[in-house]
Amino acid sequence: MAPARRVAAVLPLFGAVATAVALTGAAFFTVAQAGCHDSGHFEQRDGTLQFIGGCVDGQDLPAVPKTENAQYHLPGDNLVKP
Repeated sequence: MAPARRVAAVLPLFGAVATAVALTGAAFFTVAQAGCHDSGHFEQRDGTLQFIGGCVDGQDLPAVPKTENAQYHLPGDNLVKP
């Protein structure tokens, strides 16, 4: 009876480890199949931060809405748009 209890106590641990291994494998497979060989990098030019390279085109991204609040400076207000 004691070995059966030990097996029943360890079974959820094995299930959790198997799930973690499967999810890790799926993540590695997804990244390997992404098809982007240039991950890009950030450079600071004229006091602004720009993303150079990469597989994402800035024209594909939605525009950031502008707010009309002159009291507060928003962190993305001084970024140069391509």
